[in-house]
Amino acid sequence: MFEDRNRGRGKFIRSILITLVISLGIGIPVFLFASNYIVKDVEQEPQVGEAGEKTVPQQILATQTPATNNIVQNDIMQNNAARVNTVQEYSIQEIVKSAMPGVVGISVLKVDRNSIFDRNTESWGVGSGVIVSTNGYILTNHHVAGGKNKRIIVSFEDGRNIDGTTVWSDPILDLAIVKVNATGLQPIPLGDANELVVGEMAIAIGNPLGLQFQRTVTSGIISALNRTIEIETEGGINYMEDLIQTDASINPGNSGGPLINSKGQVVGINTVKVTSAEGIGFAVPINIAVPIINQFVENGEFVEPYLGVFAYDKEVIPYIDPGKSLDKGVYIARIDENGPAYKSGLRVGCIIKEVDGKEVNTMMQLRTYIYSKRPGDIINITCQDETIRNVSLKLGVKEKDGLVTR
Repeated sequence: MFEDRNRGRGKFIRSILITLVISLGIGIPVFLFASNYIVKDVEQEPQVGEAGEKTVPQQILATQTPATNNIVQNDIMQNNAARVNTVQEYSIQEIVKSAMPGVVGISVLKVDRNSIFDRNTESWGVGSGVIVSTNGYILTNHHVAGGKNKRIIVSFEDGRNIDGTTVWSDPILDLAIVKVNATGLQPIPLGDANELVVGEMAIAIGNPLGLQFQRTVTSGIISALNRTIEIETEGGINYMEDLIQTDASINPGNSGGPLINSKGQVVGINTVKVTSAEGIGFAVPINIAVPIINQFVENGEFVEPYLGVFAYDKEVIPYIDPGKSLDKGVYIARIDENGPAYKSGLRVGCIIKEVDGKEVNTMMQLRTYIYSKRPGDIINITCQDETIRNVSLKLGVKEKDGLVTR
């Protein structure tokens, strides 16, 4: 009895083994064939081009394209959306390694008048700067390199120290451009501050407390956008608008250094911090500097087109006139009676709504657009006082010794 059971069990086991072998014999090739087909379909095997070379599929290439090294981008605004979508995001380590050669130290010998002893005194100040072209243009703050300077020394990552000259500065924007006689420099790519989102990563690089701690890296986030702060300039109290707020540490000496996004692009120039609080620093959006940089690189100079107005947005109006409210546009608070705006009929109290059909809601937007023009260009302004009207005017040029209209 036991012998018959074992014999029956052995036949049963043999039949199962035969079935498994047959199944596996057929299943493995089918599985391998199907797997190979699926993998090829998903990964999209490199295609063969017209010359026979293999090319990477476009959608894969788009995610692997590194940030552009062409710092001067004339179409930065028009093509920004398409460009940003194809720029890869990087780690902090990768960004810092790539950007570091583009950050410089700026030592400035300033001459001040000592009224007590009735003589001039000299003192050195230190700030930071960003290389924005291969042929020696460096962007920094006005309070670093603007004003009366006896000597400017630019310190590069490779150890070189080269004398520089301030070729342009603006105390209201707190921006300046320094030129050094050097070529083959490594600029940092410029981004678009209009694309920033509160909460995204931000990296600041600069020289806090002097060259002893040069190229210090701090990181944080974009804390807020479109901030307005009160500053004191040579011309009195003014307001800086559209600033980027960040909690990345910005200390004395960081001024003029870059604020960089996760794509390795400069989105702002670090300018000031709130000394009565921790983690509140500000940067000037890079967009305002782009048309200025372009003109220097292309023409060797920037001839500022002159409108002749100083206007405030809705964030600043409560400081100027508590009884005044503004939803859109910019409010003309001061106007040059010899300038193009006044001659065309604009007056204090007018609200500029649009320029050439483009909506304008901040002085920064207005300046950025005007700086993209040339003296002598005709622009059309939509303004509002008693009524909404259109004004056509020709931009002038403001020179040191007066206004010259072209």
